[in-house]
Amino acid sequence: KMKVAAKSQSKQVKKTTAHPLVQSTPRSFRLGGDIIPKRDVTRYVRYPKYIQQQRQKAVLINRLKVPPTINQFNNALDKNNAVQLLKLLNNYKPETRAQKNARLTAEAEAKAAGKTVENKKPVVLKYGLNHITELVENNQAKLVVIAHNVDPIELVAWLPALCKKKNIPYCIVKGKDRLGALVNKKTASAVAITSVRKEDEAQLATLTTTVRGLFNEKRASFGGQKLGFRSFQKAKKIQAAIDAENVKKASVLV
Repeated sequence: KMKVAAKSQSKQVKKTTAHPLVQSTPRSFRLGGDIIPKRDVTRYVRYPKYIQQQRQKAVLINRLKVPPTINQFNNALDKNNAVQLLKLLNNYKPETRAQKNARLTAEAEAKAAGKTVENKKPVVLKYGLNHITELVENNQAKLVVIAHNVDPIELVAWLPALCKKKNIPYCIVKGKDRLGALVNKKTASAVAITSVRKEDEAQLATLTTTVRGLFNEKRASFGGQKLGFRSFQKAKKIQAAIDAENVKKASVLV
């Protein structure tokens, strides 16, 4: 007891003297007080179910061994070629409802006036999976463009194989919304082009040769099997230990 008392007496209490000119203003985080500092609350947020599923799916695709049929959609067309392709396809947008109504009205007025009306078949993009499948099977499509983020992917997983079998050039482009904008829709899984005007034939020929080399003639490979951060660090440590052991053995043999 005496020792404890001696220890408590030996401890010197530091007294802080307040500065005469600077007043202390302690922060108060109550209502109407100071603004609460921002904290990282990511781990405490309960996200909606669809976001959780998206993230879990992304992790699984990285970790598991992904078959070539699915993995091919991760290898989209590069930016420069994609920009050229979309610029070309943008020239062949199908007409909107308003444009169609205006055209039909003009044709009806011309017929009423007794004039001859020329009904030329419009050169536009084709869309819709059933329609595109029919065009590919009949060898009418000159180029097929598929979106990389179709969900479920099974809707278009078989289309590259069909294009290869029929020897029709195809490519995978990032963003189904970009393809949808070309055909006046929100999204489109795939679009196809059957014919172009004379001034665009050379550009289409160069694009098809590029696309054939990147997609038709290339064999799809397995994907995934990427380690997470912690697993990667663990594997790195194990490999470092193995390398150190090999160096030690080699020095002993010498």
